[in-house]
Amino acid sequence: MSDRKVRRVVSGVSALAVAAGFTVVAGSGVAGAAPESTTWETTNKTKITRTISNTTPVEGDTVTVTNKLYQQFGGVVTYIYWVRDIHPPCLKFQSAKVDGKSYGASTGADYAQVDGSIIQWPIRPIANPRSRTFEFTYKVGADCERDIAMNTGMGYNASIGGNTWSTKGPKINVPYNSTSTTLTAPANMQVGDSAVLEATVTGGAQGDNVDFYDGGVKIGTAQLNDKGVAKFHWTPGAFGRYSMNARFPATPRALASFSTVVDVTVSPADTVSSTVLAPVVGAQVGQASVLRATVAPAGSGGTVEFTDGGEALANVPVGADGVATYTWVPSTAGDHTIAATFSGSAGVTGSSDSATVNVAAAPVDNIDSRTVLTIGPIPTVGVAQTITADVTPGDAGGTVTFKDGDAVIGISSVDSSGRATLEWTPAHEGQRNITAQYSGAGNVNGSADEITVVVGTVPGGGDNGGGTGSAGSLSGGTGSLFGS
Repeated sequence: MSDRKVRRVVSGVSALAVAAGFTVVAGSGVAGAAPESTTWETTNKTKITRTISNTTPVEGDTVTVTNKLYQQFGGVVTYIYWVRDIHPPCLKFQSAKVDGKSYGASTGADYAQVDGSIIQWPIRPIANPRSRTFEFTYKVGADCERDIAMNTGMGYNASIGGNTWSTKGPKINVPYNSTSTTLTAPANMQVGDSAVLEATVTGGAQGDNVDFYDGGVKIGTAQLNDKGVAKFHWTPGAFGRYSMNARFPATPRALASFSTVVDVTVSPADTVSSTVLAPVVGAQVGQASVLRATVAPAGSGGTVEFTDGGEALANVPVGADGVATYTWVPSTAGDHTIAATFSGSAGVTGSSDSATVNVAAAPVDNIDSRTVLTIGPIPTVGVAQTITADVTPGDAGGTVTFKDGDAVIGISSVDSSGRATLEWTPAHEGQRNITAQYSGAGNVNGSADEITVVVGTVPGGGDNGGGTGSAGSLSGGTGSLFGS
């Protein structure tokens, strides 16, 4: 009996590419496959050639093993009864063929076998068929040991006897999985925030560890899930710039890899603000009371919204001194829940304060006022408009607060003729609700009027994207007693 082995190595991966840092991706197919054959003769002049399509497959690859039995001159007609292919248990059987045609097989942990009848598969020394080919296909499992030569072999039985060669070869050597690691992290965070660092590893297995680093300091470990993703919840303790990366350590089946660095900028935590609503005393229906909120730290900007029982009264910018005020003219007696809510600003949290204010009824001998609001006929974005409020009786004095919605536009004193005026330049097109709130004075009760206007764009395009809306319109109010 004689043996000989033939091995052919098809193109490999360039060592230069690996050294340069390129990711080596392991995949299915025959590119880079290393087929190998071994041949021997039996004492009955049967030549057996056993070929493995790839002796260095990676996890997930498909491997085909071909056993060819050829009857040489000098032998006798032989009837093959069965052929058994012996393989490492980590190769998972897929299919079998006999002479190129699909054929059913029985399997065990380390073998696959095809069985024929006593006359089904003859091989002859002279006339055809002189050979038979038995082909077995497997898939390389994740449980294969790595970088270890694993035995393969075959056996058969025939009319002139048979034999089994469990370690005849060729051997199969499954290399370590090549891996690649990528990291996803937010570019910007704030102290106190929590973020999920997400590492995706190709070539790893569920349950494998991934280590997360800030520069060279390990900050935590997480395991890969069934999708090859590891998630680590991270809360930075200080502001600054962090250089995050994820590292997949080598395992018994996979090579190590690491991600590129992802820079994360962490800004300081917001300064906590406080808002204090000053006590309101002497509030009376129809008379002005000043709502005053003080925000700390001063100079934070932002706005304060004043509300009465949850209903918006006004939205007022916070001055550089941290103070926001609004002239409130209550329209009903009794307890009112007044709240001042600071909006917050860049780097500063919002805050609020509230108080119960008791409003007294107006004296029975007070005089009711009437306020009539007038706006120019063509409200247009970017064009100054004169807003006029005429108060009757006209000699009471006091002030008028003008609002766009609940945002205060400005405050104007009532002159001796009962008129208060304000210049308003609309910033946005569309429908706006403009209010004039007279404060009342002395024994004259406050009152209010409201007009709905439609602000048009500047002819020819103008502001806010150059729309083609109306030039502006308004629908008037007729004045109301004791505020709105």
